Amino acid sequence: MNSYEAKQAARKARFEERAEQASAESASTYNRARDMAQAIPFGQPILVGHHSETRDRNYRDRIHTTYGKAFALQDKAKHYEQKAASVGTGGISSDDPEAIEKLRAELANVEQAQERMKAANKAIRTHKTEEARIAALVAQGLTEAQAAELLKPDFAGRIGFPSYALSNNNANARRIAGRIAELEKRRQRVDVEQEAEGYTYREDTEENRVMFVFPGKPDEATRALLKRHAFKWSPSRGAWVRQLNNAGIWAGQEVKKALNALTKVGDV
Repeated sequence: MNSYEAKQAARKARFEERAEQASAESASTYNRARDMAQAIPFGQPILVGHHSETRDRNYRDRIHTTYGKAFALQDKAKHYEQKAASVGTGGISSDDPEAIEKLRAELANVEQAQERMKAANKAIRTHKTEEARIAALVAQGLTEAQAAELLKPDFAGRIGFPSYALSNNNANARRIAGRIAELEKRRQRVDVEQEAEGYTYREDTEENRVMFVFPGKPDEATRALLKRHAFKWSPSRGAWVRQLNNAGIWAGQEVKKALNALTKVGDV
């Protein structure tokens, strides 16, 4: 497990822990509300005009509020369960130090799939009987069931792998190759660190992040500026960050211009 995978595993564990905690709190709160409700005799109405009316209404409101808290905690638990389940399902991340190697392996699989589809279609065109076609497809590694499925005509009477399947697969191969080229180019970048009045700007290749570091919490206008350019606060890094790519670098330059302009205005 590399450093990125370890971070992902820790992130998943944090979400699972939060889900478990919220679920336990939900159950406890629900039981408390139920115990409160059991103190009222079944079917007992509010005695309007009685000296107990105000106290009774307040008590019933607290029961209602406590049930509401239990259901809100249950929703919170489901939220964190979903976040935990989604960790690692977004494909190969550029933050992964092994991203290029993993993308190359993925590209090889996609290219092999393209060749298998082309070979299957060629076998179908070459052989004229279904029996011969199935035998040829099985010889290529398909099962008899897969071969028979491939020979079923589609809505237009076509058999084999449709042209759009090959086109889509080819487009996917180009996309993966483009990502590999981009990441290889990114690896050649050098770290950047620029000190300015009131902040430090960094392009950190190891973290794969564009960063703004402030000596303390920036004011509301600065935070709004950073958020407007998609920078997010990272407690673990102690900085406002976004991914180190062309868009991130451009956004960093825009934020720097704005911050420097604010500094000049303040000096006047």
